[in-house]
Amino acid sequence: MSDTDWEGRYLANDMPWEKGEASPGLVDFLATHSALPRGAVAVPGCGTGHDVRAWARAGFSAFGFDLAPSAIGLAREKTEGAGLPAAFEQCDFLGGEAPQHFDWLFEHTLFCAIDPARRDEYVRAAMRWLKPTGQFLAVFYMIPDTDGPPFGTNRDEIITRFSPGFELLQEWVPRSYPNRTGLELMMWWQRR
Repeated sequence: MSDTDWEGRYLANDMPWEKGEASPGLVDFLATHSALPRGAVAVPGCGTGHDVRAWARAGFSAFGFDLAPSAIGLAREKTEGAGLPAAFEQCDFLGGEAPQHFDWLFEHTLFCAIDPARRDEYVRAAMRWLKPTGQFLAVFYMIPDTDGPPFGTNRDEIITRFSPGFELLQEWVPRSYPNRTGLELMMWWQRR
């Protein structure tokens, strides 16, 4: 089984990225920015939907997208069980057309999961999926690994790739899962 056979990994219950809760950085961001205008948020590579549910709990129209049908099934099941309004769809974020234009795009573990050779496609997709002046909130995994997934990145690469189309509003080291403490960088961008 390939490391990028995402459906196969869900079926084999081989999901080391599944932490059982939303990104701590996202939870903190939403708690400390309660006055943000609500709108539609897309979470590509949503997995079982923890981050989508965090956005929905905060009052956003939340949409999760993933390549793996099993991820979408689990996300729907967990979200219905939590009584939250959110939509999930199997979709190729990198190559597919945006189902709509979103006010927010949230990145968490998709950028590090794709082959680094496809990262320019990721940036183009983010531009396609966001409304003009849309917000891009990202938790980047700052590891040196080149034999992923996960594939590492660094601040210089992120700035180089995203700054032509996005303005960086803020960056900080967020609260993280215990095994990622100090290894994540959270960045808040606005589409130019």
